[in-house]
Amino acid sequence: MQVIYEDNHIIIVSKRSGEIVQGDKTGDRTLADDVKQYIKEKYAKPGNVFLGVVHRLDRPVWGLVVFAKTSKALSRLNDMFRTGDVHKTYWAITQNCPAEPEAVLTDWISRNEKQNKSYAYDHEVPGSKKAMLHYKVIGRSDNYTLVEVNLMTGRHHQIRCQLANIGCPIKGDLKYGARRSNPDGSISLLARKIEFVHPVSKEKIYAEAPLPDDRLWREMRML
Repeated sequence: MQVIYEDNHIIIVSKRSGEIVQGDKTGDRTLADDVKQYIKEKYAKPGNVFLGVVHRLDRPVWGLVVFAKTSKALSRLNDMFRTGDVHKTYWAITQNCPAEPEAVLTDWISRNEKQNKSYAYDHEVPGSKKAMLHYKVIGRSDNYTLVEVNLMTGRHHQIRCQLANIGCPIKGDLKYGARRSNPDGSISLLARKIEFVHPVSKEKIYAEAPLPDDRLWREMRML
């Protein structure tokens, strides 16, 4: 865990692949636990530390996660995420290059709970939700493509599912068609930037995640 931004009301940290934001059936220690411990030790707080989870990242994904340190910030951030007032930018390394250098993808996504997987359709099907994202190719090597993605909706595994649906699975993402896994179990998807108006101070907040410590990420960034 790396702290990117912190004030009295919010804290933004950079999550590593493999960390879970909030508790699940594995019972593993969470990123929220680590942030609480950090706050407790830094400010010598007695008793329990308040920390609100306002959004999540999939376990194998890297990048920025915002937490609320006060109930006022939590309530307002929840509203902001719901209304789309928090703008997130993702970087993905894909196996193939999209046919178009820049486009908006529109699909209907249906989630299979048992498989923990989503499926994309070009028409509405029972239980599906409309999913939209904008992508732009920002780098290419002989074998991989660096794609910048801005979500227009927030659906389960949306980026992973929609990019795979156009024949561009994310590197390492076996669940969505990647040829092989990454050695560390990650997928090459990074929540790179986040922008929003501070829920209390009303100042503009901009944060950027560091790249994973990986040769391919560094090479793609140079491109």
